[in-house]
Amino acid sequence: MPILAIESTCDETAAAVVVDGFDVRSNVVATQVELHARYRGVVPEIASRAHIENILPVLHESFATAKIAPDDLDAIAVAYRPGLIGSLLIGVTAAKSLAWALGKPLIGVDHVQAHLYSVVLETNAHPPMPAVGLVCSGGHTALYHLQSFTEVRLIGSTLDDAVGEAYDKVAAILGLGYPGGPFIDALAAEGSPTAIKFPRTLLKRRSLDFSFSGLKTAVLYHVRGYQGRERPPGSVTDIERRDIAASFQAACVDVIVEKLRRAVSETGARSVVIGGGVSANRGLRAAMAHFPLPVYFPPFPYCTDNAAMSAGLAHLFFQERRFSGLDLDAVTYSALRDSAISPGTHI
Repeated sequence: MPILAIESTCDETAAAVVVDGFDVRSNVVATQVELHARYRGVVPEIASRAHIENILPVLHESFATAKIAPDDLDAIAVAYRPGLIGSLLIGVTAAKSLAWALGKPLIGVDHVQAHLYSVVLETNAHPPMPAVGLVCSGGHTALYHLQSFTEVRLIGSTLDDAVGEAYDKVAAILGLGYPGGPFIDALAAEGSPTAIKFPRTLLKRRSLDFSFSGLKTAVLYHVRGYQGRERPPGSVTDIERRDIAASFQAACVDVIVEKLRRAVSETGARSVVIGGGVSANRGLRAAMAHFPLPVYFPPFPYCTDNAAMSAGLAHLFFQERRFSGLDLDAVTYSALRDSAISPGTHI
């Protein structure tokens, strides 16, 4: 059962063909990192224009790599929420056009929900349910209670910065590149995680929410002095930079692990599923190796935004006959923020 999916929620234009929900035949991603690096963040209008330029070449390459003809597809899937509205519209329009032209079912997929499903790709993993899910990236840091990959309920989220966003901002403070996650992860491996006692914000005793803004500010004050008045930005040595990166990462990881422990205790989960760009972080993976439950991470190519995860999740919706109409709209927020609503109409 081959399904094509399109991804354009933010700054990656992607298309993938996945068979039977896990067998990835193609996974093509056109990145925009160089376009946005000078701004240290995604510029929505630049992202939208790049999607327009990239969408057709990415689709052609995806079909060629998968060695499959469009008529052989069983369905067309698209990540239609959440994301930047201009970016979403490009992918949704392309998916609807293909579905109409080929006479194939259209399946709308929630991008955040697809990140949770990404642990299944290539591995055909079957995490014991119920599970606790964590999506951690530049745009999302949230905990979910999974009865299955199609029954997902939000149980905790960030009150301010997403953890990946905090990584980007700390990387900017340290004069590193964009996106910040890979740079800090690499530096952290060379520094001491106990060199600096950065705060661990855990909120109330049973809270499952996150807050990384205070940690980011603590790094800023450590590097530049209070309100940036005591130390020039360029005075940090390479050794200090490594220790700051390691200590910052240790604080992030400690908070995430503690929140996962709380979520497991609250829900009685039998496993943990982690997706999103920060799931590639070596510090987080090393810490979770000692977690008391089975922990599932995506293969590295599927940690960051991609279309394969949407195609895989769409396989489950196809089996349940959950299809979307050609009136499918791009939506900037995730339904998972409030409820376990699944995309499409059950017919």
